[in-house]
Amino acid sequence: MNKDMATILALTTLWTLVVAAIGAAVLWQFRRRSLRVTVIVAGLAPMAAALAAVLQSVRAMFISEHDSWVVLWTLAFAALLGLVMSVLLGQWISTGSRDVGRRLRQLGTSYEPAEATAGAVPAELAELTDELEMTRKKLAASHERERALEASRRELVAFMSHDLRTPLAGLRAVSEGLEDGVIDDVPGALRQMRSTVDRMTGLVDDLFELSRLSADPLPRRRSAVSLRELAEDVAGENNEHARAEGVRLAVSTPGDDDRLAVQGDPDELTRAVTNLVGNAIRHTAAGGTVTLSVDREPDGRVKLAVTDGCGGIPAADLERVFDVGWRGDEQRTPEAADGRSSGGGGLGLAIARGVVESHEGKIAVSNVDGGCAFQIDLPASAGSRAE
Repeated sequence: MNKDMATILALTTLWTLVVAAIGAAVLWQFRRRSLRVTVIVAGLAPMAAALAAVLQSVRAMFISEHDSWVVLWTLAFAALLGLVMSVLLGQWISTGSRDVGRRLRQLGTSYEPAEATAGAVPAELAELTDELEMTRKKLAASHERERALEASRRELVAFMSHDLRTPLAGLRAVSEGLEDGVIDDVPGALRQMRSTVDRMTGLVDDLFELSRLSADPLPRRRSAVSLRELAEDVAGENNEHARAEGVRLAVSTPGDDDRLAVQGDPDELTRAVTNLVGNAIRHTAAGGTVTLSVDREPDGRVKLAVTDGCGGIPAADLERVFDVGWRGDEQRTPEAADGRSSGGGGLGLAIARGVVESHEGKIAVSNVDGGCAFQIDLPASAGSRAE
């Protein structure tokens, strides 16, 4: 390597290091500025270093003035192109970063879809934006569930206050009548008071059961339960109720009992089915039929269905049937034939859903000809016989 080449390399290295040091110092000063400014500085530093090194090399090599201008103009245009590319890249990254920051600020405070960013963004920022959008959707769904739950709780408190206030007012009136001696049928008044207390006790029991189902599930001892026997037992217990309402209660089950067993708590399952049957009897007109059927699905699961003659449920209410406090009656406390309130607290179907879901099952309702059908779908017991 001759002396001239060594001189040129030394000057090039020196000016490159000087400009690099200046660029690093500028970058350090702008480290808290916009990312766009940082990208522009980072793009200009190499161009400035190259321009300074070539300028010194041209002077050292004694190149003609014409050739020097050609080289310098070429480097100038390259530097201009680098500057434009740096500005575009900085704008691109800055826009994506602002969009990510805006989505982060709105996360948890706004559940509306964020406005799409104009233009494309780098793949990494696009992936982060997609993750933030998925998180927003999850939070929005959770917020909506929380609002629905809070509205359901408020509705339940209002409904239960009404349903408890009415029988309490009746008890007060009967007790005052007995105290004042204006009631001649004392045994009848006492029977009415006992019936009212029983109904209030039922409401309190429903609240307790619903609260227990809503809490963290405790370990329970599960055993094989025959839904065929359970259906027959529930039908037997509700025959008198159905007869009093003028409703026929029918049971339809296949003879193969081993295939209709599920793993669960017999008391809880009995309560769930009893709630469905009692609800069906109350809403079926006299002369109608309530059918309780049990069968096995092709996939091996066991299905129990309660079909009534209620005339059907409005489509707008089908999704609310299992909500806490929902009732199909226009009044909260419809009057029975004897003048007493015969309505429950609107918790029976909610309890049935809680019981079924705690057994890893599903419950649904659909309209059928002349009424509706409530279907419980439960996994078959491991010991039940396959098809």
